[in-house]
Amino acid sequence: MPYALCPMPYAVRVPHLSEKGYIFVKKNTVPKKQKFPYLVGSRWTSHQKTWGWRHFQVVNRKNEGQWVFAEMVAACDANVRFWLNAKQLKDRSLWQAGWQSTQELEELEVVE
Repeated sequence: MPYALCPMPYAVRVPHLSEKGYIFVKKNTVPKKQKFPYLVGSRWTSHQKTWGWRHFQVVNRKNEGQWVFAEMVAACDANVRFWLNAKQLKDRSLWQAGWQSTQELEELEVVE
């Protein structure tokens, strides 16, 4: 079997005791590093009220190509849920990790 007919990209021809004499083994099979590995279950505080609430928890994630989305649920109202680009959670002017009190949020805004 010629190398060009191998169905796997980045394959290497390896000698093997089979009827055809060779098998093809995929190279570089190390999985890619997952973006936002600890996203599900994390808790966040919004700097502005979102649908009447500030405290949210991530209950689900969705990978779509290069984008990662987090499903947010309000801590006090399970009916308030929305999807958010997980990259926005890194913006400290919008979100703070953990559940912060209003006083703690005000202190953070004074420092910034």
